[in-house]
Amino acid sequence: MERTYNRIAGSGVERLAALSDGLFAIAMTLIVLQIEVPDPGAIRSEAQLVRALVALAPPIVTYLMSFMTLGIFWVGQQTQLNQLARSDRNLTWLHLGFLAATATMPFSTGLLAEFITYRLALVIYWLNIALLGGMLYATWIYAVGAAVLKPDVSEEISLAVKRRIVVAQSLYAVGAALCLIHPGWSIAFLFLVQLNYVIAPRLPWIWKT
Repeated sequence: MERTYNRIAGSGVERLAALSDGLFAIAMTLIVLQIEVPDPGAIRSEAQLVRALVALAPPIVTYLMSFMTLGIFWVGQQTQLNQLARSDRNLTWLHLGFLAATATMPFSTGLLAEFITYRLALVIYWLNIALLGGMLYATWIYAVGAAVLKPDVSEEISLAVKRRIVVAQSLYAVGAALCLIHPGWSIAFLFLVQLNYVIAPRLPWIWKT
């Protein structure tokens, strides 16, 4: 009886996609809450307002970084879900693990915004991204092994999905390592990597990923 239930549990790709859309929408909304309007009681001149807005630079930068990150991983998961003919219980739980990592992005974003010059905050932020990448890679490996992909998904497509994740995570790791030199370099590199995957510039070595 239990084996029969497990065979039918978690088989709906559409429900998984709907849950993903909702959770990503919430996470993308929560990260903007790190940007707070300056306290009007402390503002008495235009110059003070300018200084207060300049002070918002760290949360604005981390918001933009995290919004791009969430957008990139949402596209990545949706790309995978679109290749599935069906799901199963194990694959559904792997995707739920991916969504659990997604739900922690507001925390790591807020931590980095508050401690943007601290290496530990940067490492925790990178570990969040690494966990997202690792879970997304695991979902694809399992889907291939479980033969739940659509019949027209070729080996070339499968390799492209895996290569995309591995190359992106490698670049993120390089960005994280740069914090050993200076946190600012690390943040700038991570921002450029995210921007690259958002606008997808047609540089030959990147376009193939």
